Amino acid sequence: MAKTKELSKDTRNKIVDLHQAGKTESAIGKQLGVKKSTVGAIIKKWKTYKTTDNLPRSGAPRKISPRGVKMITRTVSKNPRTTRGDLVNDLQRAGTKVTKATISNTLRRQGLKSCSTRRVPLLKPVHVRARLKFAREHLDDPEEDWENVIWSDETKIELFGKNSTCRVWRRKNAELHPKNTIPTVKHGGGNIMLWGCFSAKGPGRLIRVKERMNGAMYREILSKNLLPSVRALKMKCGWVFQHDNDPKHTARATKEWLRKKHFKVLEWPSQSPDLNPIENLWRELKIRVAQRQPQNITALEEICMEEWAKLPATVCKNLVATYRKHLTSVIANKGYITKY
Repeated sequence: MAKTKELSKDTRNKIVDLHQAGKTESAIGKQLGVKKSTVGAIIKKWKTYKTTDNLPRSGAPRKISPRGVKMITRTVSKNPRTTRGDLVNDLQRAGTKVTKATISNTLRRQGLKSCSTRRVPLLKPVHVRARLKFAREHLDDPEEDWENVIWSDETKIELFGKNSTCRVWRRKNAELHPKNTIPTVKHGGGNIMLWGCFSAKGPGRLIRVKERMNGAMYREILSKNLLPSVRALKMKCGWVFQHDNDPKHTARATKEWLRKKHFKVLEWPSQSPDLNPIENLWRELKIRVAQRQPQNITALEEICMEEWAKLPATVCKNLVATYRKHLTSVIANKGYITKY
């Protein structure tokens, strides 16, 4: 049976007022559009408890006392990797015997749930300080400054693998129907490495890196693709180039090459992929590529190029327009990794 909608407090109080005015339960029900039995129940509650408020529901008492709840909540707050078995043992030593399911339900009511740990770059204290310094120094930079930055990075896209994950609507016991599966092969079936760049005006060039990249190859990539991207995106004078602190990027020869080209480079904190908005574009690209399900490396490369070219300029603009939120999040998280 479906649950009925609970009467508002005002309606319940009107029922009592009309009852005190001498009206019958039937008359009250007709006037307010409420069942006679409901009117009678509310009047009975008022006569017994002198209130129309909801009373505490009956039920089995909690197995874990309020003190026990505080204890296990404090334990997992100090050490989030504490297992349910550890908490069961802690409570048993305190004289309370519960199951692991009870532990889960209790912590869920406290706003805590068991989740998989996220893999993030290792941050040493020097990295944390550098990230905080970067965020604080640039927090008040105007949006126009970020619009004049050209962001760059490399990424790997697998032919078959985690990049191809997607969800499907299917019926029960139809999980192995070809339409509801993603083909896989051993060792991922191969992958390609890409270098790309973008600005608030849209995506720049995207190229495939076919060999193991070294400093000389990286400089050649920049020589052939960075300035053409800058021209195509119609960047203003004084544009700024961003890349991370990969050894190929920070090599003495690369720094000298950038200096001779008179490229202004954004000083970048190490271990900070979450501060580079191109990571969001990589994710969008991988989702689009996975939806098209390329079957070989050649098709994978072609689809990557096609989908990169289709990325809307509005997406790029929004990523840059909200960049201040990234900096605010880093400061709020005391320098540690934040959401992309």
